[in-house]
Amino acid sequence: MKSKYTKLLTRCDFLIVLMVFFLVLIFSYITFFTPNYYGTKSPVSFDIIKGESFSSVVDRLYDQGIIPNKINFKFAGFIYGAERKIRAARFQVINGLSYLDLLDLFISGKCDYQRTLTIRPGQTIKWLAHRLQKYVYIDSTEFVQLANKKEFADSLGLKQNSFEGYLFASDYEIFERSSPAEAITLFYNSFNTFYNDSLKLRTKELGFTIHEVITLASIIKGETHKEVEMSRISGVYHNRLRIGMRLQADPTIQYVLPGGWKRLTHKDLELDSPYNTYKYFGLPPGPINSPGKSAILAALYPEKNNYLYFVADGTGGHLFGKTLNEHNRNVKLYREYVRKIKDQSKK
Repeated sequence: MKSKYTKLLTRCDFLIVLMVFFLVLIFSYITFFTPNYYGTKSPVSFDIIKGESFSSVVDRLYDQGIIPNKINFKFAGFIYGAERKIRAARFQVINGLSYLDLLDLFISGKCDYQRTLTIRPGQTIKWLAHRLQKYVYIDSTEFVQLANKKEFADSLGLKQNSFEGYLFASDYEIFERSSPAEAITLFYNSFNTFYNDSLKLRTKELGFTIHEVITLASIIKGETHKEVEMSRISGVYHNRLRIGMRLQADPTIQYVLPGGWKRLTHKDLELDSPYNTYKYFGLPPGPINSPGKSAILAALYPEKNNYLYFVADGTGGHLFGKTLNEHNRNVKLYREYVRKIKDQSKK
């Protein structure tokens, strides 16, 4: 047996094979099992976003000093089959992880996932806080407090008392358990991106401030969910503002009522609040929701009309009137519609 193997491998060949074996073993140990240390405080927060390539992840790990060698980590990822398994999430990377430990963290370790969150037009800060807590586990109380903190608004360049109206309605990719500050900054930056120079120029042409435009847009959104109606309702409010007529907008009162939205009573219309546009002239102090793109554009580009009144038509739309007599007729039509629906429901 010995002579058989001696014929297959010379002593020199055997030593070469043995050396290669040990080199592979050493390389594998270094590549897969050697702890890697970074020079900053542990743990380091590291985000992997949806659709990001494995190569991009490796580059950022190297740039942040979390791994010392990109080629070795890519090789480890290839052997481990990790290139298609890593998750879009936020990870806390402790110091001293080997490449295999780090890959295992990205594939199956503890993390905060990146989720898609939708801010719908018309949502208030309080309602948005509820959604954030439900879907991405952000503390709702802390979020509301920070969103209504003037010092934080000032730090982001918003010279207002609150972010109400400025947390832009859109779809977002956000990590679970993000800080309230991170979430607010994300939403507000989206608003700034949308409200570009051309919209700012249009704001000046109207003689409005951005705050006034967003406030008006939020009222428009509060009045209707139908985008086709928004510019017409905007025209009504622009007409009222121009002639010094009270806005008489129900949503502004509903915004400050303790119980939230409800059908208003005559007593509600007597509420002593600057948001009571039945009692006080002009716009209220600020927005009553996050109005969204369509309502903002409607506020900036109102329909040119002579309407001063509108009332619900019972189907989600509105009937518009130029005079009080027309308005009263429309109110009568609405009441007849409601009465008819009630009668049909009793049958």
